[in-house]
Amino acid sequence: MTQYKYHICCMGAGYVGGPTMAVIASNCPDIRVCVVDLSKRMIDAWNTDELPIYEPGLLEVVKSARGRNLFFSTDIDAEIQKADMVFISVNTPTKTTGIGAGRAANIKNCELCARKIAEVATGPKVVVEKSTVPVRTADAVRRVLMANDKGIDFQVLSNPEFLAEGTAIADLQKPGRVLIGGMQTDKGKAAIQQLVDVYAHWVPTERILTTSLWSSELSKLVANAFLAQRVSSINSISALCEATDADVHEVSRALSFDDRIGPKFLTASVGFGGSCFQKDVLNLVYICESLGLQEVADYWYQVIALNDYQKQRFTRNMLQRMFNTVTGKKIALLGFAFKKDTGDTRETPAVFVAKALLDEGAKLRVFDPQVSREQMLEEFDYTCGVNETTLPGLTTSDMILTMEDAYTACEGAHAIAVLTEWDAFKTLDYKRIYASMAKPAFVFDGRNVVDIAALRQIGFEVYSIGKPIQKNQFI
Repeated sequence: MTQYKYHICCMGAGYVGGPTMAVIASNCPDIRVCVVDLSKRMIDAWNTDELPIYEPGLLEVVKSARGRNLFFSTDIDAEIQKADMVFISVNTPTKTTGIGAGRAANIKNCELCARKIAEVATGPKVVVEKSTVPVRTADAVRRVLMANDKGIDFQVLSNPEFLAEGTAIADLQKPGRVLIGGMQTDKGKAAIQQLVDVYAHWVPTERILTTSLWSSELSKLVANAFLAQRVSSINSISALCEATDADVHEVSRALSFDDRIGPKFLTASVGFGGSCFQKDVLNLVYICESLGLQEVADYWYQVIALNDYQKQRFTRNMLQRMFNTVTGKKIALLGFAFKKDTGDTRETPAVFVAKALLDEGAKLRVFDPQVSREQMLEEFDYTCGVNETTLPGLTTSDMILTMEDAYTACEGAHAIAVLTEWDAFKTLDYKRIYASMAKPAFVFDGRNVVDIAALRQIGFEVYSIGKPIQKNQFI
């Protein structure tokens, strides 16, 4: 039997838990890592080559360690008992009802994990918050754990993730920083060192930062808020560029040469999406409101308000340019994931654009290389409340059709909306597409991926975020 120096259990087999544990296992062959989840379907998928999530390089990392020191199981109790360290990596969605609805994070899943650990543990453990949580959640987790009647000592750490979907494996293999927060007591510092020793297998020690629990928890929310703020800032300027015939790409490039600003997150788009940005900014807003910091809350809420404005502005422009009606018109949506190189559709701008077009009576033809029709319809229902009840005929009529490739999606369409920046959309045969479309043929590029001049030469009317509008295209 293989002898391991250390045992890690991760509760939650989603976008964070699965990839993070796979990278830990691949770099730490002396540590046994097991990912557990209530969902048998999810765990079964992790034990095949058809993983439940898509992330470039993930399958190779999983296969390098699976069965050696990386395992996936639904036997939660047994794995907690074996573990020296337990990661909590579960969803913390925004509350939909009750106090703080629409802003506050619901940490129910974190508390349930803590209660399960306290229930089944037979010895001391280090418990690591990996989920994105409101500041001082660790205090609640710690109180639940220490209420056990077995006299077991638990140390709670905060180890927030800083992953970008599409580059998660690269982010984990060569992180810009690893942040570990813990109690500043002798036992707390010892627990911090245990986690430092895990990451030190492959991360340079100068990139492993240690802080108090509360600074670590807040740093995650603030990091996402700052990144979302940059996206909303450049998107606000994209509207100004269109009104003044400036080019947002040229403005972004000029900004990127300023060392104080830098080039990251200055790409204008139809808006940000994903599971983190909106949720974490709204959580930050709620925390500030709860502490009586209304001016601070108002400041950060504008980041969300601008993102909503950008999605609405994009759809409104489509409607205006297409003679103020899309009723009965076929519109090809190229991309549905919130960004390229991921199949994640949570809070994707595409679902909001699609919902607005459906409200106007459009018929949608959607292609995304990583998003299934079932996932798409689930996102419509979860995010926008669009289903067979609210929109009869949704799944049985031709209101939303998912296509096998971009060419069939565009055939007969009156317009194309590029909503995800998949590289493949840059090299499509647009002459072939133009020939198959209704005329005039419109392209609305929400990601600035197409060659505007080349498409206009073909005959398309092209409108791109933050780009000068061709004068003869005004209506």
